[in-house]
Amino acid sequence: MPLDKATKSQIIKDYAREDGDTGSPEVQIALLSARITQLTDHLKVHSHDEHSRRGLLKLVGQRRRHLKYIARKKPDVYHDLLQRLGLRR
Repeated sequence: MPLDKATKSQIIKDYAREDGDTGSPEVQIALLSARITQLTDHLKVHSHDEHSRRGLLKLVGQRRRHLKYIARKKPDVYHDLLQRLGLRR
């Protein structure tokens, strides 16, 4: 269940530093957050889907590592990103 192309391109456009930016930590965190939300909704309906649950835990770990990196390198961008995504830390 990957993100559809329109949603993914909109997220990239909203969080990119400049045109063509798909690899910055901000974009990666936003994409991971969208995917985490999608998988969380899936697991509410399909509670016994253990393979998807493992994938969700891996995505949460990836997002945590990206957030840790950006908090260390650019604290102001980190706080802004948490606010925009509605994450609590």
